[in-house]
Amino acid sequence: MIALRIEQWRAWAPGVATEEAWLAWAQSPRVLADQQEQPECLSLPPMQRRRLSRLARMTMEVASPLCGDDEQLPFVFASRHGETTRTLDLLGDVAGEQPLSPTQFGLSVHNAIAGQWSLLRGQRGESVAIAGEADTFEHAMLEASTLLAAGAPSVLAVIAEEVPPDAYDGWITDVPFSYAVALRLGRADVATPGNTWQLDLDRHDGDTPPCPWPHALDFLRAMQTAAPSLQHAWKRRRWQWQRS
Repeated sequence: MIALRIEQWRAWAPGVATEEAWLAWAQSPRVLADQQEQPECLSLPPMQRRRLSRLARMTMEVASPLCGDDEQLPFVFASRHGETTRTLDLLGDVAGEQPLSPTQFGLSVHNAIAGQWSLLRGQRGESVAIAGEADTFEHAMLEASTLLAAGAPSVLAVIAEEVPPDAYDGWITDVPFSYAVALRLGRADVATPGNTWQLDLDRHDGDTPPCPWPHALDFLRAMQTAAPSLQHAWKRRRWQWQRS
């Protein structure tokens, strides 16, 4: 079992960016129309914003408010699918026997966004990029807990996914709309304000149906609606969240 304290959070999805809007979504979850909107990312200069992919902009939009300009925080970036749009473009170049752009290739790898965060915000601490399965969110929380146990006062974790190009239809089915969720996490034994949750893992024998929403969004729903607990099952793993 691990215990985590949610010190602060931010989330973004098309048309849903404020706490009030997320509360309305949590009370009545629905698939959001995704017209490739991008967050403004006003915390970054225009030239830097223009160089970011949509997934990177989403990440910066939710992470930036949770890290002060004078802070150095460990950073966990988690995404099951990563830069699918950029990767598909590169695969198209390969199929067309065109030369690959070294810059585009470098920005397509899974830890590129974590690297961009470090460069743009002057972060010199640990950064980790995680790609799991449908329970990538829980694996990110485990990683954050190890950083806290190693002495970090807080950890910044971002879970982000972008609706993939049409070529992935039938292959990627767990991203109903693009979203990014950032959690600033602290140790549960510190007596400061925050929502404290316990996370347990046990064997799943098939008696718990899969969650209809991405796990990070379902956790956000539980936080917003004061739910006391929730379960996420995937293959042989059952993750049990309990508010404490």
